[in-house]
Amino acid sequence: MLIRNATLPDGRTRDVRIEGERIAAVAEDLSDHEGQTIDASGKRLLPGMVDAHVHFREPGDSHKETWTSGSRSAAAGGVTTVVDQPNTTPPTIDGETFDEKESIAGDSLVDFGLNGGVLPAWGPESLLDRPVFALGEVFLADSTGEMGIDERVFRDALAVAERRNVTVTVHAEDASRFNRGAQERTDADAWSAYRAARAEIEAVERVCELAAEFDADLHIAHASTPEAIDAAGQAGVSCEVTPHHLFLSRSNLSDLETFGRMNPPLRREKRRERVYDRVRNGQVDIIATDHAPHTRAEKDASIWDAPSGVPGVETALPLLLEEARRDHLTYERIRDLTAANPAALFDLPNKGRIAPGFDADLVLVAPDDTREIHGEALHTNCDWTPFEGWQAVFPEFTMVRGTIVHERSDDGKQFDDHQGRNVRRPRAVAADTESDGKADDESEREDIDNDPNNEGDEDDAPRSEPPKEGVDAEAADQEQPVGADNTVARIAEDNERSTND
Repeated sequence: MLIRNATLPDGRTRDVRIEGERIAAVAEDLSDHEGQTIDASGKRLLPGMVDAHVHFREPGDSHKETWTSGSRSAAAGGVTTVVDQPNTTPPTIDGETFDEKESIAGDSLVDFGLNGGVLPAWGPESLLDRPVFALGEVFLADSTGEMGIDERVFRDALAVAERRNVTVTVHAEDASRFNRGAQERTDADAWSAYRAARAEIEAVERVCELAAEFDADLHIAHASTPEAIDAAGQAGVSCEVTPHHLFLSRSNLSDLETFGRMNPPLRREKRRERVYDRVRNGQVDIIATDHAPHTRAEKDASIWDAPSGVPGVETALPLLLEEARRDHLTYERIRDLTAANPAALFDLPNKGRIAPGFDADLVLVAPDDTREIHGEALHTNCDWTPFEGWQAVFPEFTMVRGTIVHERSDDGKQFDDHQGRNVRRPRAVAADTESDGKADDESEREDIDNDPNNEGDEDDAPRSEPPKEGVDAEAADQEQPVGADNTVARIAEDNERSTND
């Protein structure tokens, strides 16, 4: 396949040749190709999103989501790799439960990773004998699935993770810092008042201290406050922000009501704006959706009875592309937040870039083709979204390893019969050789990239690791990886930590 005249995230126009599952060349005026040719003139080509945080609900709650519906939703939104969390029924906490989930995940249209969970009764030896993507999200306060643990169990998990060289992703909230007085309220804002900002901030500070003590690789899930992002950054710990914490605040709760309940909850508008600033300026490493679907009937309850969580895997990249259309974010920043950085953080050497030798995980968009989001038009099992009526730029097509798995057309949306793969399992050599003859070995890929006789260049994504604050793209390759030299630097408390901020 040959994609002609595509505009890459850095603004250069290039042709992209795909052979089998890989990108074979990226250059101007590539020679004609016998296979399919796509004219991408005037359109943007991005690497597919790597969503490091989804809840596809199987096994156990297929009425909320299945791997088929969730992965179709992902593909329609330009997500080519998803990472599922362990709080299913049963939870993914040992080898047996991992095997059960991996078998079900074989229905996925997109590539996937499976995280392993931590509970007092977990089985780390059998669990980590499987191709686990990461440990987590490890819950330090209860959420869906009641997998909250205490510090003793968390310490044990950090010790295991350091020994087995596995990243730990953390849902950081300290339940002892919840605002119990808010439990008397019944309005939609009560949940945000109850799970106060200080509960997240102090939990992030504490887990960063513990990660340094154990020399463990830590990642903070769904940071919702600027103080938590700052604390993670000062400790050399990576973090993610969700679209709902990026775009929504407590001021939206009068309209969303219980459909806006999630963990951690929405924050004040002033805090949301400061989170957005950190996403824009490079302090935040990645965007991940925390796609957590529940049915409309389940969410239509009191603020204390409704389950926490919102869908988001299909709308995340389209919302960010709308921000680029409005000149609020650059396409390069979106590429880094959604593809290059998560691939680097979680050691996916074949993902996240448009360059020779990389997987052909690609998303083509018409940058000015903005559309309204409507829940009933999405592909998740829950037919609602917190972004109802918002403008977004949806992909024209999404490609996973050289196969167009979703293509939007005037007569409806189309999905290919494609099977995603566990990104932690070695790729079958025979299948890869048959498709394009390129090896998976990272050193061989580097030889391809550095060969002066190789036809083509690459998308200008030079970071081998996500950038730190104040580091420009050209200099980022010289920086230490996120998580290196974990030195604890706690942030001084200020008057913005009050519940009322």
